[in-house]
Amino acid sequence: MNFLKSSVGRKVLMAITGQLMVLFVVVHLLGNSTIFIGLINSYAEHLHSLGPFVWVFRLALLAMVLTHAYYGIQVTLENRAATPQKYAVNRQLKVSLAGSSMIWTGLTLACFIIYHLCHFTARLTSDVAGFAGQVPGDVYRMLVTSFSHGLTVFVYVAAMAALCLHLFHGIQSFFQTMGWNSECSLPLFSKLGKAVAVIVLLGYGSIPVAILAGILS
Repeated sequence: MNFLKSSVGRKVLMAITGQLMVLFVVVHLLGNSTIFIGLINSYAEHLHSLGPFVWVFRLALLAMVLTHAYYGIQVTLENRAATPQKYAVNRQLKVSLAGSSMIWTGLTLACFIIYHLCHFTARLTSDVAGFAGQVPGDVYRMLVTSFSHGLTVFVYVAAMAALCLHLFHGIQSFFQTMGWNSECSLPLFSKLGKAVAVIVLLGYGSIPVAILAGILS
């Protein structure tokens, strides 16, 4: 518990949970991308065939999200309290947009996660109400039906843009927090973080855009 009482300990836990979620995001993207080869329904059926393991994984993922969010907010408040007001202008000049907006992109993603769970997991929204109760059902048709609406596509693409900005700083920050950064490795980790962030944005964003454009129907 002393580890979590220290600023360093909280940052390490936040960094580790963050990167575990990045791994989930990448793996989930690979699964969702099967829609382009007509295998999204098979992918969904395979996941649901795992039975109780799916719920164990969901609970573990929820714990990581809550832990990351809690310590993320706590560390942000601590950093702001420790920064003298007179240095605010100079500090802003040195911090990138991605770094200075982490708390806001994080909160945006938290709201999106709730919406996403209500949308495609619980299927509570009107556009997918006809697919409620189907496990897993025709996931391909459900996605096509939902992403035929421009507003829904906008929400998802905007959320992925926020995720992209969050990862721009988050991935690089992970290596720095773990003490793996150096003058030589910093540019490499920075490029790696930006590359992963852009791939995630384009990968997830391409699905609703392709459906709205009629490429997938």
